[in-house]
Amino acid sequence: MPILTLMPSGKTIEAAAGSTLMQALLAAGEPIAHKCDSKAECGSCHVFVHEGRKSLSRIQRAENDRLDTLVGVSSKSRLACQTVLGEEAVTVELLSFV
Repeated sequence: MPILTLMPSGKTIEAAAGSTLMQALLAAGEPIAHKCDSKAECGSCHVFVHEGRKSLSRIQRAENDRLDTLVGVSSKSRLACQTVLGEEAVTVELLSFV
């Protein structure tokens, strides 16, 4: 089970490998905006992945297209609803406000 470290709080949670970052956050009771039912249509679940990016799923076209429309995107940007967790620990900065 990968360990997620959430920034800026520093809280850690256990997540199931193969689940999306969104699923792991919601299962742990973490508030994260999500308006499009995980279809990569809104961009409200935009996060920065600081560590563990190599163990995550590759960015697919729908996610990349949505990220292209958002302000403040960097090379660390991902949509939590599209990011599938691997086996390694991941550090994520939550950017959305619920």
